[in-house]
Amino acid sequence: MKMSGNTILITGGGSGIGLAFAERFIQAGNQVLICGRRENVLQKAKEQFPGIITRTCDLTIESERIALFDWVIANYPEVNVLVNNAGILQHFNVLKVDAKYNWSIFSEEITANLEAPIHLSMLFAPFFAEKGEAAMINVTSGLAFTPLAVTPIYSATKAALHSFTMSLRHQLSATSIEVIEVAPPAVDTDLSASWLRTHIEPLDAFADGIFKGLEEGKTEIGYSTSADRLRMSRDQVDEYAEKMYNAMKASIE
Repeated sequence: MKMSGNTILITGGGSGIGLAFAERFIQAGNQVLICGRRENVLQKAKEQFPGIITRTCDLTIESERIALFDWVIANYPEVNVLVNNAGILQHFNVLKVDAKYNWSIFSEEITANLEAPIHLSMLFAPFFAEKGEAAMINVTSGLAFTPLAVTPIYSATKAALHSFTMSLRHQLSATSIEVIEVAPPAVDTDLSASWLRTHIEPLDAFADGIFKGLEEGKTEIGYSTSADRLRMSRDQVDEYAEKMYNAMKASIE
């Protein structure tokens, strides 16, 4: 994708990976729109980067996704890049949760991580297809390739988003839309926590590495350990998944 002169919408752009991407896109000469659920977080991002455009929305609600799309194309019709970054990560033991009365907690994770990015991709695809240059960037995870058993829903939704991204790339191959997947490892953001007993990559180094991949024209971009996992054999996946579970299973016991 071209690295400057774009108008870019980043979901979950108020903090963490989303904000790090926003910073770099702004520095490269792009107009950046970000959305998120927390108005105070968006306001802090606005104070840090006055040129950024913010909108509060809850992407787990279908009507708010549609409202976001309508608002963007009405007010910023030059938009040509969508970054599906927003997500929720929960770690839990399936034997210790009440799925009868608390299912909404887990349903929200599925909706945020999978339904929302698929819906937004399908909303923006016909609009982007009319443009000379456009891109969709789906942020999945290294866990899309080697699941972490203590985060079963997160791993499953990211694997599904990886599959959808592959299908989307094929379907849009005859259009001007580039479809790019970014698969982070564990990165030092609010999404990570003390229970994640593994090496955590510094946010700035990770973001710089991803932008290097974008500049090189890659369509699947990992970083550090996640780069290795993109092409693992099935036997390697099984071995890695078992190793990670054994290292972190105490966090859900």
